[in-house]
Amino acid sequence: MAKSDKRVKITLECTVCKERNYITMKSKINDRERLEMKKYCASDRRHTLHKETR
Repeated sequence: MAKSDKRVKITLECTVCKERNYITMKSKINDRERLEMKKYCASDRRHTLHKETR
């Protein structure tokens, strides 16, 4: 079976240091707006807000 195109690959960028740290998947149907998560940033060595980039 082929992968569904309803799920897309997104990149999460740290709002403090602007480094792109994480790659994840999200549903285009359920999550229309951009994703925001608190994740660990290795360059800052603390948990910071990460936002979805395009």
